[in-house]
Amino acid sequence: MIRFVILAVVAIVAWLLLLKLYRQVRRARIDWTGIGIIAGFIALAFYLRHLFGTG
Repeated sequence: MIRFVILAVVAIVAWLLLLKLYRQVRRARIDWTGIGIIAGFIALAFYLRHLFGTG
């Protein structure tokens, strides 16, 4: 049950981020720093999962 709740929260956050990105692209006001930081955190999460095998 807790996995479902966590998965649901992650899905909602991802949906909101994609919606925000779509709106910014439509207005041509893109904050590349924020997008880079988000991409960096995602890459770091995958790297640390690969390195330590947890998560």
